[in-house]
Amino acid sequence: MKTVRVFAPATVSNVNCGFDVLGFAMEGPGDEVEITLTKGKEVRIVSIEPEGVNLTTNARKNTSGVAILSFLDQIGEQQGVDIVLKKNLPLGSGMGSSGASAAAALVAINHAMGNPLTKEQLIPHAMEAERMACGSAHADNVAPSILGGFVLIRSYNPLDVVHIPSKADLWCTLVHPHLELRTEDSRRVLKSEVPLKDTIAQTGNIAALMIGLMMPDYKLISRSLVDVVAEPLRSGFIPGFSVMKSKSSALGALGFGISGSGPSVFALSITKEIAEAVGIAIHKEFSAHDISSDQFISAISGRGARVID
Repeated sequence: MKTVRVFAPATVSNVNCGFDVLGFAMEGPGDEVEITLTKGKEVRIVSIEPEGVNLTTNARKNTSGVAILSFLDQIGEQQGVDIVLKKNLPLGSGMGSSGASAAAALVAINHAMGNPLTKEQLIPHAMEAERMACGSAHADNVAPSILGGFVLIRSYNPLDVVHIPSKADLWCTLVHPHLELRTEDSRRVLKSEVPLKDTIAQTGNIAALMIGLMMPDYKLISRSLVDVVAEPLRSGFIPGFSVMKSKSSALGALGFGISGSGPSVFALSITKEIAEAVGIAIHKEFSAHDISSDQFISAISGRGARVID
């Protein structure tokens, strides 16, 4: 039977001012999903690599399985699928881990079934997987993981996803401390209402960021990478956050912030050299708090989830 293997990249969501509506794709790292169409009608997760990853093989409780089941339901097929999940992204990391698994699974099953849906049409199925994983059907991780580049969620009802034609040449420093911060816990600290002055500031920043990316205007990008909604409430979960932010700015980064719901942090820079220097500084600060970390330096990837075999 037909076998397809797909890679889906890690993502940075929120991107400071774009809470729940903005994200971008890394070139790497990412998750891989291999699916095989079978003669039966059951969707099964037959293995998860590496051994010891704390994920269920119940297809209805794993984002790769939920995404495929949602996809098959829409196209009206009862197709047997065996799933092998290679989990390269850490759980609860703020790197779009659950979204990458869903994105890879969807691109794989869509390819295997003759691509009945566009990549944009795959996004709602990945959102259903996110709903199962964290209780919120957000798209700011899954959309860039599927589409690549910078993606803006203009509206959730109805869903309106905008692929941003960015001309900015940017490098991302993504650092994952060896802490686990559950998305549910990170969301719990947020306020249910945002003051009008903060709403105005956040709206202005995200609008200016879009303009900065498309021009490109790096000074405008830098001025716009400010979050007045989530970061003040979430940064306390991350030891040394204010020091890392200050050092990143001193080294020339355009902006620094929390990746997704954390605990990973990211910085955007205009050169690989600055991105690498920022990564070293962040790593050292985590070490000063006796926290080990992994760092990834990547250009913003215009490619999303893609077939590799």
